[in-house]
Amino acid sequence: MDRTKRPLVIVAAFSGSLVVGLLLMLWALGGLRTVAAPAAIGGPFQLTDQGGQAVTEQSLQGRPTLIFFGFTHCPDVCPTSLFEISEVLRAMGKDADRVNAFFISVDPERDTAAAMKDYLSSFDPHLKGLTGSPDQVAKIISAYRVYARKVPLKDGDYTMDHTALTYLMDRDGKFVSPFNLNRKPEQAAADLEHYL
Repeated sequence: MDRTKRPLVIVAAFSGSLVVGLLLMLWALGGLRTVAAPAAIGGPFQLTDQGGQAVTEQSLQGRPTLIFFGFTHCPDVCPTSLFEISEVLRAMGKDADRVNAFFISVDPERDTAAAMKDYLSSFDPHLKGLTGSPDQVAKIISAYRVYARKVPLKDGDYTMDHTALTYLMDRDGKFVSPFNLNRKPEQAAADLEHYL
């Protein structure tokens, strides 16, 4: 390296590490929280479950809630995720009665309450399927920052691209984090029980 550039490299490396150190110290002291506040997830909604009962954001109060957005014509991701949620609920035993588990449709055009009821008959009975008008569904998709898009197929039918994560909401209906289903059901159940 050229002798005239070496001091510049040393000064740049020192300055860079100083900036990183200051940012880490600010973050540790809570000074960056206002700069990088997490996006709000959740909010008011009104949908209908597979039994025709109204479900709103008030329904989340008092229990931890698992929410998965998908659609009944989904070939793989949705049934796999709902099976995994069912296994977690089964592992919880009687405590599953103290948890909300919602499968919210991103395809209101096809996912009527009757279609949701039929589809969910293969999964844990604690799972409720929620649907509504296109406007109602669009509102909750927006509130939960879900990506959902209709994708036309060659035969004139369509499928849906959508966010495929499970939301964990606390007893106050506030977003906690994505809920990890990629572990043993007993481990996930033990984690969920911390929020009861």
